Amino acid sequence: MAVKPLDDRILVKQSQAEERTAGGIVLPDTAKEKPQRGVVIAVGAGKLMDNGQRAASSLKKGDEVFYGKYSGTEIKIDGDEYVILRESDVLAVIEK
Repeated sequence: MAVKPLDDRILVKQSQAEERTAGGIVLPDTAKEKPQRGVVIAVGAGKLMDNGQRAASSLKKGDEVFYGKYSGTEIKIDGDEYVILRESDVLAVIEK
């Protein structure tokens, strides 16, 4: 299934939740926190400004990002978890 975000929204594939703590304790599914990190899969056309033009997005496909804990809408596509969120909900891009 192909998903194309609208305007200034992006589609992010969530990273997997941690299976163990730093001390080596295995976490059950109920104790795992949702990750706030993921990879940009698709980017919308950009925010529509008052003058009718679109602002260019500062994100691109393949960027690894951190986003706010309660940001966006979680969806499942073919068994994988994704988040659709606004570009402004992205807190940082992880540089490699």
